[in-house]
Amino acid sequence: MAAQDSFFKAVEIGRPPTIQKLFPNSKALLVSGKYIDLALASKGKAMTIAANGRSNFIIRGVLAAAQRANAAIIIEIARSEGGATSYCPTNYWNMARQVDQACNELGITIPVAIHADHYGIKSEADLPFARQEIPTLFEAGITSIAIDASHMLDDKNLLANLDLNKFIPDWAGLETEIGEIKGSQGLSAIPEALFLIQGLNAHNIFPNWIALNNGTTHGLEASGQGIQVGLTAEIHQALAPYKVNGAQHGTSGNSSPRLREIADKTNTTKANVATALQMISWGLEVNDDGNAIQDENGNFVKIKNEGVTEEMWQEMIDYATERGWQGGAYKSLNLAFENRLMGQPTAIRERMCKRVEDFTYNLLANVFNAGDTADFAIEAINKAGSYDPGPTAERLEDPADWTEEKIITKGAELDTDKGPEGDFDD
Repeated sequence: MAAQDSFFKAVEIGRPPTIQKLFPNSKALLVSGKYIDLALASKGKAMTIAANGRSNFIIRGVLAAAQRANAAIIIEIARSEGGATSYCPTNYWNMARQVDQACNELGITIPVAIHADHYGIKSEADLPFARQEIPTLFEAGITSIAIDASHMLDDKNLLANLDLNKFIPDWAGLETEIGEIKGSQGLSAIPEALFLIQGLNAHNIFPNWIALNNGTTHGLEASGQGIQVGLTAEIHQALAPYKVNGAQHGTSGNSSPRLREIADKTNTTKANVATALQMISWGLEVNDDGNAIQDENGNFVKIKNEGVTEEMWQEMIDYATERGWQGGAYKSLNLAFENRLMGQPTAIRERMCKRVEDFTYNLLANVFNAGDTADFAIEAINKAGSYDPGPTAERLEDPADWTEEKIITKGAELDTDKGPEGDFDD
């Protein structure tokens, strides 16, 4: 089958019902996160970008990069960034529409999952609202979700995942999290990873990804420790019978060699990138690790004639200064300035996107080993003949061992350090 015919067949059969309803005449291949995970696992020693689409410029640049690399990718936004109260113009309810529009305009022919990242549950009090809200995300085009109840104790984390799973379509990609993501302290451990995945397995829930606290931070990386590849590999090996892959959060601040090592030595197929893309689109200078460079006074370094205009950047600085925003707090400029940035001349908007494209292409092709994974996803869709490839795992655990009462008892026996409070945005 010719590549073009194979793509159009995948569009016809591979888009979930919600996507077909929203975009009946679309030629964009928006798919379940399951297919993205399958594609990277099929290639092996590869992971793809889960790009945080904080702005339309980032979404367009990432899609163009993925097309160049022929890579299956994920566009995502976290609840804090794009939920009911947010600081980004991109949100859970308009992200799929932005991606679909850009794919059709730009002629994008690679598969894309639309991921609701870090759907945070910080206490049991959050559950009633989540039960109401989660279905609306899928109605709006989300095709994959991360239930993040890692802020709570292990038993409550598992019970929250079990509670909310009934509101997630069977065909959707699924991510779960442990060890509250927050930097160098409170690192995840094998027992808590097994506890969560085994408990889900007993109830016929088979996540595609598990996110760990493996030594990174979200946002601007301040410490030199970075991601602990050995720890990650050990946990992934322990989870191998349950066929769950890794989601790597907080990649900004970690060098290309370390990120290549994650792809090569662990079962990671999804790597979140957020802050770096934001800074790059604005025209700020970043190092090889994706961290924005700051001068001796803590100010970001703007490259002349890159990203936004110099006049616009000064407006952004003044706006942030008036509100006492520094460093990572600049993320709040996304919502405040999206319409202003859209009003810049075409050449300026295009160079913002191009800068994101070039950075992302290098990650996909030269660091993550994600090149040509689009072909694996399209092949899997056409082979399955469906928008749902089904689970990759099977039930190994006895449900009788994982009742609510026994989950609470088992959870009390875990002794894991959750560490201090942290930043949950990538």
